[in-house]
Amino acid sequence: MVPTALAGWFVWHGVSGSDDDPRTTAAGSVSASSSAPSTTGAQDSQGARDSQNNGSTGDSGDSGVTGDAGNPGNSGNPAHAGKPGDPGNAGGGQDGKEAPPTGPLAGKVVVIDPGHNPGNRDHTEEINRPVDIGTTSKECDTTGTSTNAGYPEATFTLDVSRRLRTLLREQGATVTFTHDADRPYGPCVDERARIGNKAKADAVVSVHADGSAPGNRGFHVILPALVKGGGADTAPIVGPSRDLGEHIVGKFARATGSAPANYLGEGTGLDVRDDLGGLNLSTVPKVFVECGNMRDAKDAASLTDAEWRQKAAQGLADGIGGFLRK
Repeated sequence: MVPTALAGWFVWHGVSGSDDDPRTTAAGSVSASSSAPSTTGAQDSQGARDSQNNGSTGDSGDSGVTGDAGNPGNSGNPAHAGKPGDPGNAGGGQDGKEAPPTGPLAGKVVVIDPGHNPGNRDHTEEINRPVDIGTTSKECDTTGTSTNAGYPEATFTLDVSRRLRTLLREQGATVTFTHDADRPYGPCVDERARIGNKAKADAVVSVHADGSAPGNRGFHVILPALVKGGGADTAPIVGPSRDLGEHIVGKFARATGSAPANYLGEGTGLDVRDDLGGLNLSTVPKVFVECGNMRDAKDAASLTDAEWRQKAAQGLADGIGGFLRK
């Protein structure tokens, strides 16, 4: 009986194993892993939703207008890198600190001023109130113009500005908007100037499109005149603003294939004005860019085309970059 009992005990022990049996440990690990909830799927779903929210979408409200860019926020911006795994961020150190911006424009500050605001049309009383522009007063803001088919200048300026922001951030620049359609109307022209001044911007570009007569075609850059009086003194910025404008003219023409305006500037693509509060009150280099004439059918065909608007943003980015890197 003793040999038989001993044999039975050895058989039972070999089948059941022990707490130190590596096969038992491995099986336990697999079981725990399969029962734990996975976060990967949730992150992927959120990333897909972010992509849908932030990507380029057509604007169904504007017939004949293609591909208005969505608001890309900080997505893919090296200057706003975050922790590993953050959707849309480049990834910083394991301690979660943001990585310093890198690229040829690292350390440069650019303020983009999208002309007008889509909400201005619903706040005519507010935007018509006068504000001080240094030497005189002028209305807070305007609604802007539109194409004959109804595509608003304010929609155009936001789209190009958002594309421009992405391009500049990819080069390491710190980019600030005066607004991103995130307020009911405005800001007023004096506040737009203050935003650039407060940011101590290396360059400010106000994006616009003109509303001139049909047959008047092309783009132009508006430079600040020498203005001194009241709260305005453009003497320190006249020279650098012209330099910025000249860089933009050359690069914009090359990127878009558009010619300088045929109705002002004598073919230079430059126009000097003393009646714009955004320029008069600026203390940093600043220009306005009229990307084309919305009232001319041929120019309007370009302005309402997403591919052309991307080229416009590229031309602006190249011009700004050339100015900042000199």
